[in-house]
Amino acid sequence: MAQIAIKQIKSRINCPAVQKRTLDALGLRKMNHTVVKEDNASIRGMVNAVRHLVEVTQL
Repeated sequence: MAQIAIKQIKSRINCPAVQKRTLDALGLRKMNHTVVKEDNASIRGMVNAVRHLVEVTQL
């Protein structure tokens, strides 16, 4: 499967709790942290929920 790199580019401070839990589920713990995930519908949905906090790169 294709993979995507997800990088947190904005702070989670003052975000709703549901967005913080989404970042945790993606494995993003702090600013400029990058994780590599499989490119599937569930991951894309999570990224879409926090699209203003992350940057996505296709690998």
